[in-house]
Amino acid sequence: MTPGEHTAPPGTRAEPPGQHAATPLHEFDPSPIAVIDPTRYRGKVAVPERAILCWFGDVVRARTAGLQPVFNVDFEHGPHPMFIIEHLGEPILLFNPGVGAPIAVNCLEVAIALGATKLIGCGGAGIVVPHFDVGHVIVPTGAIRDEGTSYHYAPAGAEVLPHADAVAAIDAELIAGGVPHDRGLTWTTDAIFRETPARVARRREQGCLTVEMEASAMFAVAMFRGATYGQLLYAGDDVSAEEWDHRQWDGQISARERLLELALGAVLRL
Repeated sequence: MTPGEHTAPPGTRAEPPGQHAATPLHEFDPSPIAVIDPTRYRGKVAVPERAILCWFGDVVRARTAGLQPVFNVDFEHGPHPMFIIEHLGEPILLFNPGVGAPIAVNCLEVAIALGATKLIGCGGAGIVVPHFDVGHVIVPTGAIRDEGTSYHYAPAGAEVLPHADAVAAIDAELIAGGVPHDRGLTWTTDAIFRETPARVARRREQGCLTVEMEASAMFAVAMFRGATYGQLLYAGDDVSAEEWDHRQWDGQISARERLLELALGAVLRL
């Protein structure tokens, strides 16, 4: 299946034509054609089939210092530049997709339309279970959908999965590097100020290890577009107790740089 083609995700069912859900958010339309369609970006520039989406702006800026972007995804607040770097002699598209599902999905859509079909994301996440040290690597095997964007790419449901090939590539890279890691669900939410103790406890009961703002939408988009996508996270702040512990998670430069290197190694396995 080529990017832009669509089949319904396994185990899901679209509503019959003409039927409307109780709320617009659950009114899934399986048509790949939209008024503003990402196919408008096809052929704009030539990009590698492999891409890394890195949420660490500082790390991306350091890794791309001196390079000119091959493309800019423009937003009202400014452009999100995309770069081509080399890793072990192979060209890879690298960019920061922005925080939050809507903006990150926009960048992912553009990357896929430009020709990137094998993608790995890497970023930080809060932990909803205690005792994960800052920087500990976690591989999401699924994401609880508590954001709005994924519902435009897959019928309503509790969770969505990454591509199995991407998870296998990430696991292989971590094992080869002797990197301790855990696998499990992540909770994707739009509202960081609504991570109440009761909701954190509920997600923990469902098997979530982490909370972040993009994974479920990214998984759904990649599935919809026929791309291969998986994600790496590192344990950041702690929301497992009633009092938030920031843990200076965003200052862990070595952990952030290491996660990008692991993502680069993983995408070369696809």
